[in-house]
Amino acid sequence: MTWRATFNKTMSSDPEASASNSSSATTAPRAIVAGHGEFAAGLVSAVQQITGRGGQLIPIAVHQLSVEDIEDLLRRRMIEYGVRVIFTDLQAGSCTMASRRILRGMDDAVLVAGANLPTLLDFVFSESRPAPEAARHAAERGRAAIAVHGAALTGGEGR
Repeated sequence: MTWRATFNKTMSSDPEASASNSSSATTAPRAIVAGHGEFAAGLVSAVQQITGRGGQLIPIAVHQLSVEDIEDLLRRRMIEYGVRVIFTDLQAGSCTMASRRILRGMDDAVLVAGANLPTLLDFVFSESRPAPEAARHAAERGRAAIAVHGAALTGGEGR
């Protein structure tokens, strides 16, 4: 079984979304990925390496920017690329706070805070869905992909 088939089987239980996963990948940006340090560029790079669909994501690093500056930058990129989805790194981080300000009153946009690689992989393979709907679905998949392995957690610290 190929990586794509394995990924589609495990990450997308929606037959309509899986059916749209043809060999032609969308290259038009569908979302912004914003975060501290190289978070955004790293995730977008990983999506590109795994799927070849990194062009759907616009990475934004917010080195030493105020919340107001981040808000301005994100708003400009949303308008420039016509995207209505923002993925951020931290629930209470500056990118999320700025994004929440932008999305006030925007009924057609969505923010996913705490994004991870499984979230973005599911998103880029959900091309048949409108981007905000695909982001909601991807957030559920990203949440489900988190697991703890290792030391037994039985009433004390792992030994």
